Amino acid sequence: MDLSPLRTSRDYRLVFIGGSTSGFGSFITYVTIPFQVAALTHDPLMVGLLGVCELVPLLVMAFVGGALADYLDRRLLVRAGEFALTGLCAVLLINALSSRPHLWLLYVVAALTACVDGVQRPALEALVPRLVAPTQLPAVIALQSLGSQVAQLGGPALAGLLIASVSLSWVYALDLLTFAVSLTCLTLLRAVPPPPSADRPSVRAVLTGLRYARSRPELMGTYLVDINAMLFGMPQALFPFLATGLGGPRVLGLLYAAPAAGSLLSTLGSAWTSRVQRHGVMVLLAAFFWGVGIVGVGFSHTLWLTLLCLAFAGAADMYSGIFRDIIWSQTIPDHLRGRLAGIELLSYTTGPLLGQLRSGTMARTRIGVTGSIWVGGVLCIAGTVALAAALPRFFRYRGDEGMALKAAADEAWQAAAA
Repeated sequence: MDLSPLRTSRDYRLVFIGGSTSGFGSFITYVTIPFQVAALTHDPLMVGLLGVCELVPLLVMAFVGGALADYLDRRLLVRAGEFALTGLCAVLLINALSSRPHLWLLYVVAALTACVDGVQRPALEALVPRLVAPTQLPAVIALQSLGSQVAQLGGPALAGLLIASVSLSWVYALDLLTFAVSLTCLTLLRAVPPPPSADRPSVRAVLTGLRYARSRPELMGTYLVDINAMLFGMPQALFPFLATGLGGPRVLGLLYAAPAAGSLLSTLGSAWTSRVQRHGVMVLLAAFFWGVGIVGVGFSHTLWLTLLCLAFAGAADMYSGIFRDIIWSQTIPDHLRGRLAGIELLSYTTGPLLGQLRSGTMARTRIGVTGSIWVGGVLCIAGTVALAAALPRFFRYRGDEGMALKAAADEAWQAAAA
């Protein structure tokens, strides 16, 4: 891997260390909340409804956060979001310490976390390209992926062990401790002022970002392919129930961690991605193989084969994420980066959240938990093939052409501002 961004940019080092640490703790909670809902209700649909609670506020706040990220100091938005997430984690801890934990509070925290993510995530994604040179963006994307996958691998695995051995309050307490590191790093980060002549947050500014996204077939392709893959091929709401037949709570963390293990291997071998120009083709291929892996999970009846299929799917998903991030980071003008990051946030979170509801609802029918998983994988494959045929310009997209388009847009904006 190319580690030059960590060596050359102090501010990026702070963002990487803080984000990786709090991300590790957040993935512990990411596993624990669905487990707690499943333990309180014994109903897969109630677990799937967590996705609905997160989706509704996210649909609004992602646009608000994107507009704010193009107008305010992005560092301040990220830091404020981290403080808010720390407070929500403390609420989960207090609820777990109660003699009778409140189910409704878990849904409220899930919804409020989505609100905070909607403001913080666009600012963070718009901030990172300002901290490094444009030529370092593929390396930065790989490093971001590495930090995320280590968190996705270690966080759920540790969560499974903790859930099986200690009370849930200790699990939430560990997540709370990780925020101390991230808040320290963000406090040391230097200011990142908005672009010159930045648009004020307004409905008109949001519509400007939407129109720009619609005018770029390569951007629309990344959104639609990922939503399709996650809507039909995201079975994580069923993991607490899938684990019952594979070994119980002690293997739950392994189910969550297996895709991250595959993603981590993909990231460690990702140097070749910087030499690829046909990014659209690679996104489509990765989504296709994600669906293949999920079909394998649905038909598997043994733990080792299930974990292998999940790791294969995770590896494919990581390559999809790398090439989608390259398209976004190298081609979107800086003055629109926050608003487009808000749209990106919706694209890669809407699918998984709806996928939780889809998988939970389908699991309650006659096909059951495993049927819901493999049917979703088949639908993912079919949808990817259909999108490849329906989006020829995305299929033919080349990265060098996208970078030239971004350079021209940045020059035109700077000239107008001057």
